[in-house]
Amino acid sequence: MPEPAPDVETLVPSWLTVPDLAERLSMRLSDVRRLIEERELLALRVGERRVVAVPAGFLDDEGVIPALRGTFTVLADGGMDDTEIVRWLHTPDGTLPVPGTPLDAIRAGFKTEVRRRAMEEAF
Repeated sequence: MPEPAPDVETLVPSWLTVPDLAERLSMRLSDVRRLIEERELLALRVGERRVVAVPAGFLDDEGVIPALRGTFTVLADGGMDDTEIVRWLHTPDGTLPVPGTPLDAIRAGFKTEVRRRAMEEAF
């Protein structure tokens, strides 16, 4: 019997709410919501109060990591929902070119390798 998938809320080390994102990105709340609507970022409802939040790892010092959008698309086209995408990006994978998760590999510049694996995973 396969192991149950880890709980995405605890798998993601840190979350940012929409107001937190607006402050960090120096944007209006409506602009942050647009980033989510346009799938530049993925947001889930988390916590006891089910607030909309984005994994903090989707940002770097310069803002939203641009390589994520295409990866979100590849995984979604393969049938994953947003929760599954966030879980996949945060699940440790010892076979990646850098230690850690697919998100760590994207942050380290291995976007193409992560997308290749995303296509394999999704299809």
